[in-house]
Amino acid sequence: MISLAQPLMLLCLPLPIVIRLLPASAAQGGLAVPDHIFANVTPQRRDGNRWLLATLGWVSLIVALAGPGIDRPTPLQTASGRDIVLALDMSGSMEKTDFRLDGQPISRLDAVKRVATRFVAARNGDRIGLVIFGDRAYFAQPVTFDVDSVARAIDEAQIGISGKSTAISDGLGLALSRLADSPASTRVIVLLSDGIDTAGKVDAVDAATLAANHGVRVHTIALGPDDLESQPKSRDAVDAGTLRRIAEAAGGTSFRVRGMDDLVRMAATLDQLEPNPSERPPLRIRQSLWMWPAAVSLLILLVLAWRRE
Repeated sequence: MISLAQPLMLLCLPLPIVIRLLPASAAQGGLAVPDHIFANVTPQRRDGNRWLLATLGWVSLIVALAGPGIDRPTPLQTASGRDIVLALDMSGSMEKTDFRLDGQPISRLDAVKRVATRFVAARNGDRIGLVIFGDRAYFAQPVTFDVDSVARAIDEAQIGISGKSTAISDGLGLALSRLADSPASTRVIVLLSDGIDTAGKVDAVDAATLAANHGVRVHTIALGPDDLESQPKSRDAVDAGTLRRIAEAAGGTSFRVRGMDDLVRMAATLDQLEPNPSERPPLRIRQSLWMWPAAVSLLILLVLAWRRE
């Protein structure tokens, strides 16, 4: 719908009528002229078209001054002021096919890819980065507004690129190194692992405490059916206790994911903890239309001036 920026300007529309109805005061102090001077003067007829044009020109001018415009939604999203780095475990145990989707077994890596790519692709307005860790950690994608490129990086990640051990503290430390000096108002690390910190150079909980000192929040995801607390002898048990302490030390939330349903629920809960900027109303940009009635008013003024000649 068309709206007006200055609707009170419409009160000026009847101004010419008000001026015309005011009592004439020109006779006071006027010049007295003998009657015979105008005896042979023929009064000029009123030009109806001229008055119609003048009225239309005045109305167009007032409408232009009122500032008509249309608010149009755009696909653009405002920046949320939040930086998120995903730190994903790409150790050898991520190849295990103990998750099920639509009745079919899938690997832990494929399950994570399905959920993580959807989570990332919907974060328009956030800056997202991706750290992959195994024996060592590296940035697979720097922090960027291009969430589609991060989603592609997750989808293309392969086991073995960074080694097959699990250096949780190195992945956390590398993610923190990029966020510690970030000017973003909110900085978040989402750390996912399905194993035990076997290759880290520093204690993972100490790294989480350092993250908290820098104002960085860490959410952790313990992935896999077994954990050290319930199955200490399991070969593929995840160290859920350490991941929980990491989250507690850095003011985040710890998730325990044993299957595909848990993974989907975790992503939904994480969206609530870090609200999705894509769910906000889109930007609305005002398109001004004042130049059209202004152009009509100018054209009429030129026509009246020409006819006067």
